[in-house]
Amino acid sequence: MATTIPRAPGAIPLIGNSVQLLRDPIEFLKSLPASEDLVQIRIGPMKAIVLLDRELTQEVLRDDRTFDKGGPFFDRLREIMGNGLGTSPRDVHRRQRRMIQPAFHISRMPGYVNIMGEQIAAVTGSWRDGQVIDGYSEMLTITAKVVLATMFSDSMSPDLVRETTGNFVTIVRTMYKRMIMPPPLDKLPLPDKRRYDACRAFVKDTVNRIVAERRVSGEDRGDLLSVLLSERDDAGEGLSGSEIHDHLCTFFLAGVMTTASALSWTLHLLTQHRDVQSQLQAETNAVLKGADPTFQDVQSLDVTKRVIAESLRLWSPGWFVTRVSTTESVLAGHTIPAGTTIIYSPYMIHRDGDVYPDPESYDPDRWLPERAADVPRNAHIPFGEGPRKCIADIFSLTQSSLVISSIAAKWDLEPASSEPVRPALGAVLAPRGLRIRVTSRA
Repeated sequence: MATTIPRAPGAIPLIGNSVQLLRDPIEFLKSLPASEDLVQIRIGPMKAIVLLDRELTQEVLRDDRTFDKGGPFFDRLREIMGNGLGTSPRDVHRRQRRMIQPAFHISRMPGYVNIMGEQIAAVTGSWRDGQVIDGYSEMLTITAKVVLATMFSDSMSPDLVRETTGNFVTIVRTMYKRMIMPPPLDKLPLPDKRRYDACRAFVKDTVNRIVAERRVSGEDRGDLLSVLLSERDDAGEGLSGSEIHDHLCTFFLAGVMTTASALSWTLHLLTQHRDVQSQLQAETNAVLKGADPTFQDVQSLDVTKRVIAESLRLWSPGWFVTRVSTTESVLAGHTIPAGTTIIYSPYMIHRDGDVYPDPESYDPDRWLPERAADVPRNAHIPFGEGPRKCIADIFSLTQSSLVISSIAAKWDLEPASSEPVRPALGAVLAPRGLRIRVTSRA
């Protein structure tokens, strides 16, 4: 690797920058020189390149032939999701995406919204006036119910939903540590590793059992699993059992964990900005008029969309993402050997002061049409970009709008603790200690 690539300070022999990435990775990323386009770091003995320029990041994301899914982040994800849509290499991704795309076509959204609304109402309708909730836990419950209902219809009992969600939460919270743990330490049977392996086994067995039962019944329930079982490629071939397993695990991990994180941060920011919460409530009064939101209502919830877009800017769930170079290439004038791990961070891109004035502040009006027109497309990438952009972005944004508008219509939110809310670092950037008092607006 060219020696002219700047190196991040603080690397320790054999361990590299792993201690900094474990102790406070966000501060470590912030400490990298903003004047550089890219910086070399070390995770154990492995060298990696961190992209610090959004144009360079865009170049990598748009060229998935040269910069494929890979690196330690996706190595860990593949332990859970196999070669699902989010982790599969380029040579199989195109076929998979074409087969799965019908499940996320806009025409299916009204049906999904009905399912979403039922699950949202079941959770938020159980809150009591003055109750203190754990914001992240409640959003996990909502998103898990929504995703499992759209994936499996009624194939899972409430107890199995809770158990499956709990196993996925453990996986996500353990995954980041495992990602940056240098070998051979990542193979030691430590408590975290044993819990991680047990959760993986539970999820695999649960998904495989449900798929096998549905194959035997042959029943089309109009859910995502039915789509995966029925779709055929150009050669008339369907998805294999392992492919279906991998896709379902991918949708659960992406659909539950990332959306729950984004929703939790949105609730936290609303408790900190009562003026924004008041605007949101005024919009729900005007648009919903006391009724539950429909798919048509979502199109009119402009304040809600801006509130969500700004929380995704500040606290994008996918904050640390890797690619791997498949061949020797050139980035910013530097030769990048084949097999090099490349890291980019939406967290850093979204805090570019050249694009966003006062980038640390929460300002949903950044996304008013006249102001949003000045934001380059590559400066806001919570769902990625290029041919590997998240296939379920509309699904996720629709669900988020329904959750936030439904809560704003019926509940006032305020902090229930003076303790600061901090990010709990994992594969997904989720809030820790999010205690919220909910007061009925009725």
